Amino acid sequence: MSADHYLKPDWPAPANVRAVVTLREGGHSEGCYAAFNQADHVGDAAEAVAANRRQLQQELNLPNAPQWLEQIHSDKAVVAGTDGKVLTADASIAGEPGTVCAVLTADCLPLLVTNREGSEVAAIHAGWRGLTGGVIRETLSVMQSDPQDLLVWLGPAIGPQAFECGVDVLEAAFESSMSEAHAEAIAQCFVPHAQKPLHFLADIYALGRAELADLGVTQFFGGDRCTVTEESAFFSYRRDRDTGRMASLIWFE
Repeated sequence: MSADHYLKPDWPAPANVRAVVTLREGGHSEGCYAAFNQADHVGDAAEAVAANRRQLQQELNLPNAPQWLEQIHSDKAVVAGTDGKVLTADASIAGEPGTVCAVLTADCLPLLVTNREGSEVAAIHAGWRGLTGGVIRETLSVMQSDPQDLLVWLGPAIGPQAFECGVDVLEAAFESSMSEAHAEAIAQCFVPHAQKPLHFLADIYALGRAELADLGVTQFFGGDRCTVTEESAFFSYRRDRDTGRMASLIWFE
């Protein structure tokens, strides 16, 4: 595995669990998609994306092609397969060895999940719409494992100093049914913008952690990178608009 292409999570996952995030360097794409873009829906040349995906599978020695998703910023979670079919969802779950869960991001928050036994894994795509819409909650409800038995790694996303948002995001983060403690945790994720009235700096990592904690997850890791400011390592839609996507993948052997 080349360090130029991949970021490996720093977390105490079981020995049989494999998890990785692709980086920008070392692929076949050109221009604004340079170079290791994994997304086939962003305007990149189809042959370049196909070459990047072949390279991904070969370099990681993947047991099967990843379960690619058509991501729609929903709360939908599906069981991943190995038949090569693209499913419409924003999270996938695998309870069989060799089934590779994957999500594509370029500022949104990718979460990789495993149970302590290494017998069930999931990959979640969580932008602010997914986070506030319950994609983490839905994924954990589909999983067979107890939330207290889960480890979650928060992959590269837009950092808290770069995620400027309006009142719509703040309002979406609160639901009438949440507990007082959860509401307080959510409120801590938003800081009023110093120069722009009714604008905030939001911490997408803190939002993810607040949701996980409310669901009973106690072991979460990562959440310390910024896709916007770390230009050489990550694609960023907010920074560049026309750009590629990183893939976050997890499977178990």
